[in-house]
Order: sequence, then C-alpha cells, then structure tokens
Amino acid sequence: MTARYDLSWEPIFSELFQQPFMQQLSAFIQEERAKHVVFPAEEDVFRAFKLTPLAEVKVVILGQDPYHNVGQAQGLSFSVPAGMAIPPSLRNIYKELADDIPGFDAAAAGDLSAWAQQGVLLLNATLTVRAHAAGSHQKKGWERFTDALITYISAHCPSVVFLLWGSYAQQKIKLIDTAKHKVLSTVHPSPLSSYRGFFGCKHFSQTNRFLEENGLTPIRW
Repeated sequence: MTARYDLSWEPIFSELFQQPFMQQLSAFIQEERAKHVVFPAEEDVFRAFKLTPLAEVKVVILGQDPYHNVGQAQGLSFSVPAGMAIPPSLRNIYKELADDIPGFDAAAAGDLSAWAQQGVLLLNATLTVRAHAAGSHQKKGWERFTDALITYISAHCPSVVFLLWGSYAQQKIKLIDTAKHKVLSTVHPSPLSSYRGFFGCKHFSQTNRFLEENGLTPIRW
C-alpha cells in the first residue's frame, strides 16, 4: 500500500505500519489488487487523512465499508465524486441537513471533500473493498487499524464531535473519552432505518453548537 496522507498523522501511522497485522493486511490487499478490482484507487485509500490533518480534526463521521460500485469510492465515508448519483444514505443525510441547517442546498453534489477540508474526518472502519462485493475486506486488519486511530484521536485531539450512526458505529464508543468529547448517536441514515430516528436528530446543528461552545469554527455543511 502506498501511504498518501498528511504528515501530521505520521507518528501513529508509522507505529501501526510496523505491526505484523498491517504487514499481513498490506500483503492481502496487494494480492486482491492483482486478482480483482479493488476500491478505492490506491492513491485514495488514505484520502481522509490527506484532507484532514490530525490537529484540525473537529468531527468524526464513521462509516463501515467503502462503496463497492464503479466510480463511487473516493476514500471518504458517505462521499462520492461530483457527477456521481447520490447514494441513498447520503441522500438521507442531505434531507436531514436541509431540515436542520438553514440555507443548506439539498441539491448539492455528493463530494464531501469540502467537509473534510474543514476538519470533518470521514472515516470508514474498513478502507478497501473488492468491486461489487460488500464487506469483502472486513476482518482482515482494517478495523484494528481504524480502531487505533479513533483511540489516538480521542487521546490527542480536544473537543471532537463523534457522529455514530447505526449499531456498528455505536460500538466504537468504547474507544472514545466521552468526558472530553461529544458523542451523538442515532440509527443509520440508510432507507431501512432513517425513519426510526435519523430524521429529526439535529446532529449537524448540535455539532456546530458544541464547536462554538468550545471556541471552534462551526462546519459549513
């Protein structure tokens, strides 16, 4: 794997890359790329960490898997490149934003890079996937890697808002110092669950309120 990320992450990345489980994961992904199409492209695997330096992390939105269809995955959870059809979960995120944040453009493109550049770490628990095979790279080591990063963020960053949507993301609360950070939890924004609590959760305005209360610039959603 080619590491392409902001150098502020180097202390924790270099430590993790030396671990045997990451060397095994790297070998697995190289073999997968030799035999199959794997998303995202190699240069985008760590894109979330390129666009959001460690010292600028203000919000963490945790997803599970990259998108597994052609042209969608770009290394940012829930995000797709401009010009791609907006996936159902992101469409529901935009619906909640339109209800929660005055002036939000619900017709916005699906590329969330602008959020990442403001300090929103768009982190998937698993950073790669085989084309058209959801979950194919789970339990190969990525979860251990991203759990370590969540723990590191909790320890080294002040006043972060963690948005944990769905039961999988909510399991990560054990890695977070809840006395130091703000954790907002609800159901996943997928069409299967969004009407059971995601709509009306007001997580985006709550996030900005917490940031402002802690002397930080709110996110321009």
